[in-house]
Amino acid sequence: MEQGKRTKSFSARFSVEVLDKLTEHGRRAGQSSARIAERLIDEGLQMEDFPGVVFRTGPTGRRAGVAGGPDVWELVRSQGRRARGRGGSDRGGQPIDRDRPQPSRARRGYYAAYPDAVDDRIRFSNEAAERLRRALDAAALA
Repeated sequence: MEQGKRTKSFSARFSVEVLDKLTEHGRRAGQSSARIAERLIDEGLQMEDFPGVVFRTGPTGRRAGVAGGPDVWELVRSQGRRARGRGGSDRGGQPIDRDRPQPSRARRGYYAAYPDAVDDRIRFSNEAAERLRRALDAAALA
């Protein structure tokens, strides 16, 4: 959970099997079961809201992606800020048909709802690329 985020208690009953999986997953990840459960519920709700969006774990953490395709931040960065599509319609102003997920619709819808998360991922990627470029330049000069 992000620093400074307000919390509220929630009580639920889960099967023993689900709780065992949750506990084991938390142990492997080095996180509490509560933190893992919150992340999975939040991501599940986002996937329900934006069909076609999935979440992936990688060396830089969790990130939203398009099922069978690239990460959302990669699509947004490649389209440029103008085409990032804030709101619930496609480029032509037509409402998004949630029954037929498409990569561009999933990307635009997700970006409209979570612009800070996507922009932070783009910024992180750009900074990492710049650090790599500097390191390679320094190595070439040595």
